[in-house]
Amino acid sequence: MTPLDDTTAVVRLDLRSGAAALATAQAVRDRVAEQLGRAGLPEPDYPLFLVTDTPAGLTDHQLQYELLSGYRAVGETRILVLLVGSSPGSYAGGDEAYLPDRRLVRPTTLRASSTGLVWAGDLRSARTALDRPEPDDPAALAVLVDLLSVPDVFVRVLEDLRKLPDSVAAPGVRLLEQDLPAEVRDRAWRDALTRFAGEDSGSGDPVDITPDARLPEPLRALVSGRDARGQGHRRPDGPVNLAHRACAESLDRADEDLVTLRAFPGLLHPARREALEADLQQAREDLDGFRTLVERALQGGGGAAAPTAEATARLGALGLRVPSADSAGERVGEGLRELAGTLLGDGLALRSVAQHFTALAGRVEPVPGTALLHRLADHSEESVNRGSATEYAAPPRTSGGVLLMAGAAGLLGGLWQWPAVAAALVVPVVFVLVALVGAGRLRSGRRTARWTAGPRVAAVAGAVAGAAAAYAVEPPLWLGGAGLLVGLGLTAEAVRRLWRDAADSWAAGRGTTALRTALDGLDALLAELVREHWAAEERLYCADAARSVAGMLRATAAAADAQAAPEPVAPAGAGGSDPYGDDDWLSAPSALETLDSGAADGGADDGDWAAAYAWDNSPLQNGERADDRPDDRPTDRDGAGAGYGDGYGDGYAYGEGSGPYGAPAPAAYPAGPDDAPWADGGSDRAPRWLDREIGEGGPDLVATLAGDLRNTAMAAMAPYWGAVERGQAGALAVSRTEERVRELLSAARHHLWRYGVLAPPPYPADHRARTTAAGLLGTDSLRVAELVGREADRGAVVQLSSPEQGALLSRDPEAARWIRFAPATLQGEVEAAWRKSGSPPVEDALWTSSGRYAGLIRLTPLRMGVVDTVLPRQSTGTSGTGGSGTGGGDTGRAETTVHAEFREDDRW
Repeated sequence: MTPLDDTTAVVRLDLRSGAAALATAQAVRDRVAEQLGRAGLPEPDYPLFLVTDTPAGLTDHQLQYELLSGYRAVGETRILVLLVGSSPGSYAGGDEAYLPDRRLVRPTTLRASSTGLVWAGDLRSARTALDRPEPDDPAALAVLVDLLSVPDVFVRVLEDLRKLPDSVAAPGVRLLEQDLPAEVRDRAWRDALTRFAGEDSGSGDPVDITPDARLPEPLRALVSGRDARGQGHRRPDGPVNLAHRACAESLDRADEDLVTLRAFPGLLHPARREALEADLQQAREDLDGFRTLVERALQGGGGAAAPTAEATARLGALGLRVPSADSAGERVGEGLRELAGTLLGDGLALRSVAQHFTALAGRVEPVPGTALLHRLADHSEESVNRGSATEYAAPPRTSGGVLLMAGAAGLLGGLWQWPAVAAALVVPVVFVLVALVGAGRLRSGRRTARWTAGPRVAAVAGAVAGAAAAYAVEPPLWLGGAGLLVGLGLTAEAVRRLWRDAADSWAAGRGTTALRTALDGLDALLAELVREHWAAEERLYCADAARSVAGMLRATAAAADAQAAPEPVAPAGAGGSDPYGDDDWLSAPSALETLDSGAADGGADDGDWAAAYAWDNSPLQNGERADDRPDDRPTDRDGAGAGYGDGYGDGYAYGEGSGPYGAPAPAAYPAGPDDAPWADGGSDRAPRWLDREIGEGGPDLVATLAGDLRNTAMAAMAPYWGAVERGQAGALAVSRTEERVRELLSAARHHLWRYGVLAPPPYPADHRARTTAAGLLGTDSLRVAELVGREADRGAVVQLSSPEQGALLSRDPEAARWIRFAPATLQGEVEAAWRKSGSPPVEDALWTSSGRYAGLIRLTPLRMGVVDTVLPRQSTGTSGTGGSGTGGGDTGRAETTVHAEFREDDRW
């Protein structure tokens, strides 16, 4: 058998009603396209058809079976026919009258190796002997069809049927369904959507910035690679570098002049100050020339848009070197996809991830030169003047050491007695003279620079203290002389320091520091301009793509918020609670409609046999009974009966549907398993071969659903990354991706509602193992392990055969084929439970890709001679009732009259 893929779907058709609508190959293809199209699936390469019919319908619907067998497809067409009910009581035209279920007649069309028949004569849905459900009870039939609609189960059943005589078997089943109540699942879904979308802070400012170390390599090269390329931005022979070098040399000469000015000769001779002023004036002129070139570079470095190749050429003409981009932007799309996957994989919400991408766009986007022009004002001539300490020489704050030395010098120089006490004035006079000379030497224009008075005051105070001490102790003359010499030495050191600080302050006031700062600032501005031109086009595209991704993520978050919005309250008496507003199953025709055996073809009443056994979840109004209600059952829109294939197709590739055949639940059926009559106080209506285990939700439920949504979003954006890599990440690609995201979010919602929580979505993360049943449902997988690992005996399953049909089954217990199956997400838990209990592992267990069901299927072959394969012959006559009353709605079609001899070589 051909292996299944992600697009494998089971197409379901009910030939018990509406068979006349499938009288042409185009009608069949239209029905298939309708189902698969609504499910969002393409035309199948290997079609799988699940057909529901009656034993009598095998020959009545020969034309339909021929059309299905001849369905044009790339690969093999496989058909599984589910027969419900008994065979005709007698064989038309034969000499011998047979009791019911004595013979199964099939056309040669269904003899192919790709076709199998499962005959369920009685669905055995009664839980007690007092129950009297019909053999084709809709509640039981819906579950059985859902089970066979799982592609894995479909293929396995068909494979096992091929190993049986005639490819025909009677089924026996025992099922366990694990799921959540509808309200718990709905609440978990809304919580997951809220966590997935994140909170809207109302501002686009990024809250968190992705560290460079976590950025993928292509993005890290664009973000941080430019910062390492600021060196050598000036060509040695370029105009910019020549102007920068001239200004720097003038400032270097000024620094040398300042060194000589700070020495004692600078205090005594004005020439050194004049040389410093000349060099500073030259530096100002050179700085003006350099500033002019910088302004030209900024104005030519790109306008309001990003830097261009023309702007780069203009920078080259000014002598600026813009490094080549090399291959920095070759893998932008891959880097953005990897970053999105990393952030979403870390559990960040969509809006938080969008903020990261917005921040990335701001970091990587190139800044045009004109956007840097305003920063020239920080390095203008006015700014240089403002940055100077003052226009005139302003003395710096005198340090405590200088004041201490001045006071000590005055004290030591004042140790004299009368009449030599006048010598105590020597040290203070020296400080006064130095102050006068220094202030005059640092004259600016016609104004003399101010000089600090602290040292003079300290010297005078010290001299007074020394004279007072000498008057008290009367020291010898030699002591006064020695003290004066030491005081003069301290005075010289203090004066040297005072002059050095005064010269530095004066030079700073004349602009030595401000000019150097302005030169370095202008050069740094040029370096930044060059860095912004590096890989400008690649970085601009990366920024635009990052903003597009951010916008798409925010749109996805908005779509998630819309999905999480509470559903409008349905009007009283509206029936079931299907959560999909677009399915409109209440107005759809019943999937199990059929003609009443006595009704005329094409009549107003199509028989609606399902309504006789259906339930109604809506409350009765004013005490009325269900039997008192008017007969307002829906009819087929085409007037030919709806059939199982009408309008169904929501997600066939991943498991069982919740209504009959997984379709939007018709009025006669609940919308999902939780809406079934046995879900709340109606367990007596559940088939006795079905057990349901209802959980209340595990601790990992919301987190797992949120992770599924993140994987779905990444899958939806997969085509967008290709557009980014091709340079086509425009508005069209974004809008298409947003539409795909919304579709997949809706599909994820359908998937959860249809197939439960245990089944992973169509787009799971390959590296992320799904959590346990206890974490998701709050249930234990031990019951699944016990059921699937049960001994293969007849008591393990319920045989879906009537007592009359039971006589037709093979008595060989070894002839039956057993299928043990469970969801693949529980495989690890189930196998661990087998090992823990010592049970032998089931070698041929089927681990389904999706589904809520686990259990056993037994396929029992029929006895030899029960199945007859005939070659029907069609006459040109018409039938009023459609052969045996099973082909309702087939008015005017060619009647199939069976003529055959039951010979041994006719049997297969």
